[in-house]
Amino acid sequence: MNRIKQLIGSLLIAIPVVMLFTGCEKFLDRKPLTATLDDLNQGGLEGQVYGLYGAIRNGDVAGQGFGGIPWLAMHGFRADDSEKGSSSADGADWGVIYDEFQYVKDHWSSTTYWDQHYVLIGQANTALQLADSLGLTDDASRVNIAEAKFFRAFAYFDLVRAFGEVPKIDFRVYNPNDAKQPKASIQEIYALIDEDLDEAMANLPVVWQAKYKGRLTQAAARALKAKTLLTRKNWSGAFSLAQQIILSGQFRLLDDFATNFKEAGENGPESIWEIQAYIGPNGTDNYFSWYGIAQGVRGSGDWDLGWGWNTPTQSLVDAYASGDERKAATIQASGEADGYGKTLPGSVFDVPSGPLPRKYWNKKVYPEPSMQSSTSNRQAGWVNQRELRYADVLLMAAEAANELGGTENQLFAERYLNQVRNRAGLGNVTFVDKDQMRTAIKNERRYELAMEGERFFDLVRWGDAETVLGPAGYVPCNQYYPIPQSAIDFSGGVLVQNPCW
Repeated sequence: MNRIKQLIGSLLIAIPVVMLFTGCEKFLDRKPLTATLDDLNQGGLEGQVYGLYGAIRNGDVAGQGFGGIPWLAMHGFRADDSEKGSSSADGADWGVIYDEFQYVKDHWSSTTYWDQHYVLIGQANTALQLADSLGLTDDASRVNIAEAKFFRAFAYFDLVRAFGEVPKIDFRVYNPNDAKQPKASIQEIYALIDEDLDEAMANLPVVWQAKYKGRLTQAAARALKAKTLLTRKNWSGAFSLAQQIILSGQFRLLDDFATNFKEAGENGPESIWEIQAYIGPNGTDNYFSWYGIAQGVRGSGDWDLGWGWNTPTQSLVDAYASGDERKAATIQASGEADGYGKTLPGSVFDVPSGPLPRKYWNKKVYPEPSMQSSTSNRQAGWVNQRELRYADVLLMAAEAANELGGTENQLFAERYLNQVRNRAGLGNVTFVDKDQMRTAIKNERRYELAMEGERFFDLVRWGDAETVLGPAGYVPCNQYYPIPQSAIDFSGGVLVQNPCW
C-alpha cells in the first residue's frame, strides 16, 4: 500500500463539531473561551488537526460534502464533461436539478454540501481558538495552525465558488445564535482565504517524513492559492505561485498519464495533495472514502463496482483528439476491455442492449482487480481523491503567462502547455496570438482534468458557461447555487437568499 496506517487511523479521531446552520445543539461544544490542556484530548492540538483530514475523507455515512454524491453534483454534473449517471430512475431529480440547471433550495444534496463545509470550518476554528488560548507558538503547533488554516481556506473556496456571498465564520462558536451571521462579500471571503493560505505557505513543511504521506505541504498551499488567484484573474499572483512550485523541482509529470489514477500512482511524483483513503487486506483497517464507491460501474455480481454516479458525457468522448492517451485513461466504455483482462458487459444504449445503465464510466476511479482481491471489496473505497496535481499547476502557469502577455510569457505558456500535451502523446502548440493560445489552454484543461471536478468552475470563470452549457438550460443565475433553505430558516432572516432564488 502507498499510504501509511498511522496517519489514516488517526483520522478517525472524534472531535466535537458545530452544525453551524442547522441548529443541531447536540454537536455544540460549550466549554469556556479559556482553554486548558485538558481540552486537547486525543493527542493534543495535532489530534484536533488530524480530525480535519478525516472530515474531508467522508468515510462516515453522514458526510459526503467533499467527495460523495453531493460534491460530485456540485462540481461534476453541472459541467459538460460529466452527468448524473446511474440508472435513469435512480435519483432522477438530481439530473433535473444539476444537469438541467433547475436548482432547488431544499434538496438534501446542497444542504449536505453546505453543512459539511461549515462543519469543517467549525472544526478548524476550534483548533485555532485552542491554539490561541493556550499561546501555542512551538514549531509543531505552528504547523498544526497552518494545517487548520489551509482547511478553512479550502472549505471557503468551495463555498464562495458555489454560492457566492456566504457567512464569514472565523471564530469558535459556543452559542448557536452566534452562527446566525449575514453574508459577507465575496471580497471579504477571499481576504480570509488569502490570509489563511499565506500563513499556511509560511509554516507548512516543504516535505513530510514518509509515514505522514497525505499531510499538507507548502506546495499544496501555493497551488490552492494560485487556483484562487486564477479565479479572480490575478494573473501575476497566480503565475508567481505556480512558478515557485515548478522551479522547486519537487514534482514532475509521470511518463504514463494513466498511472496517476492507479494504486501505484497514489501520492506519486505528480501528486501535490490527495485526500487519503485506505482499506487493508480482507477489509481490515477500513478507512474508506465514498469518492470511488459513488462513481464505480453500476452492475451486478462481479460488475457491482459502485453506484455509477458522475459518468462521462458523449460530448467529452467526442472532444478528444485522435491519439490523445488521456481518453482511454479517463473513459471506460461498457462492452469494452478494461485493461486488466476483463471486458465489461454492454449497456442499455448498445445494440444489442446489455445490463449496464450507462455507456461510459469514469476510468479515473476504476477499481483494479488486484485491489478488489486483496481488500475483499469490489467497490473502490480505497481510492485516494486527487485534489491538486502538478499538471494542473503547469496549466495554471500557462494560462496566467498567456494572459500576462509579452514575449517571455508567451514562451512560458508554450512550454508548460506543451509539457502536458507531450505527455498525452500530442504534438506541440506554437504561439500565434493570445486568443489562439487561450483556446488551446482551455481545451487542455478539459482533457487533462476531465471528471476531476474542475470543468464547471473553469467555464464560469472564463465567462464561457452560458455558451457551452446554455443548451442544457444554464442561464447567468446558475453561476451560484441558492443558499439552502434550512440555513435561511435557522438564521431567522439574518441570512438572505441569493438573487434569482
